[in-house]
Amino acid sequence: MEFLDTTTVRFVFAVVAVTLLGLFYFVTFQRTRSIYSAWWCVALALFLTGSAAYLLDGTAHQVWANPTGNALLVLGVASVWASARTLRARPAPVWQLLAGPAVTLLVSALDSPATNDWSGGPVFLAFMCLLLALASVELWGIKRSSSRVTKSLALAAGLLAAYYLGRWLVFLAEGPDGPTFTTYFDSAITTLITLVLLVVVSFSMAALSNEQVTHDLHLRATRDGLTGLLNRSGFADLALNELNRIRANGTPGALVLADLDHFKAVNDTHGHAAGDGVLQAFADICVATVRSTDLVGRHGGEEFVILLPGADSNRAEAIVNQLSARFARATFAEGFEPPTVSYGIAAINSESTDLAAVLATADAALYEAKSLGRNRAVQGPTGRK
Repeated sequence: MEFLDTTTVRFVFAVVAVTLLGLFYFVTFQRTRSIYSAWWCVALALFLTGSAAYLLDGTAHQVWANPTGNALLVLGVASVWASARTLRARPAPVWQLLAGPAVTLLVSALDSPATNDWSGGPVFLAFMCLLLALASVELWGIKRSSSRVTKSLALAAGLLAAYYLGRWLVFLAEGPDGPTFTTYFDSAITTLITLVLLVVVSFSMAALSNEQVTHDLHLRATRDGLTGLLNRSGFADLALNELNRIRANGTPGALVLADLDHFKAVNDTHGHAAGDGVLQAFADICVATVRSTDLVGRHGGEEFVILLPGADSNRAEAIVNQLSARFARATFAEGFEPPTVSYGIAAINSESTDLAAVLATADAALYEAKSLGRNRAVQGPTGRK
């Protein structure tokens, strides 16, 4: 059909991409400053410039414009994949982002780009399919309150990946001039499909950018900036839910307060940077030792708190002994030995409804551990020493 000629559709695509880029940058990115929205702005800019490069096909500039357009579009899809990874706090390595575009550019430049409109076509289509599929997988794996949005985006990326897979297979089977390819997979049809998806997806991207900002703010409000553990208020909120669950199920539990012995001496002797390294090392060991269902928080200063649902006091004491053993093997750049750790353990049962009371019991046990010479665990009044 005449209105589907490739040049016209690509021009329309460029206009829409410019509009979306402007709206997304000034309305979404400038307000949220989220990493996700930044990557999406990069992707839109690459889609725009890549499509614009194709407008030079049939001119003397095709020799460089065609390979450049291929590489820019692959890099644009790589940016979509990178944006999806930021929602799972998994930044994409630079070499993985650039490998596909670099290979596409090289192959396209060697495939007679001055006369071949489809120079590097098989490699270009393969990378487009692969990176869209990877973006779909990343989006599908996100577990957030906006799962409906991410699942829809994952489905859209997956369908487009399947479409590019079809393009690639038909291209290999009959070439770009074959009847199936020209009917269902030529550049005009693909650009039109991408245009529709781009408009729909951009609005969902704006919602995800807002959600990422909200999520980041929530993390800042509930997480300790140095160790990444729950802060005091964040721990308290989740611990209250666990206490309610323990009471409802009639299962045991234990709360542990851990304090690094003579921690001030580390700061005074080796500096605050070394002290921060000690706190981070102990935090990492705590997370690596307990279960994913346990709660670990920084209670303040050099004091940490651990909630162990389902564990009695004896099991809690065995766990803190593991913590101390692992921490004792930690090494630091300054060459000093890690400090010892004292622990106070409070048992939790179906009657333990007051978090403050449980903390007070553990704190009293911790005080006793300190008074007995440190580097030990003491169970609260309901247990044994």
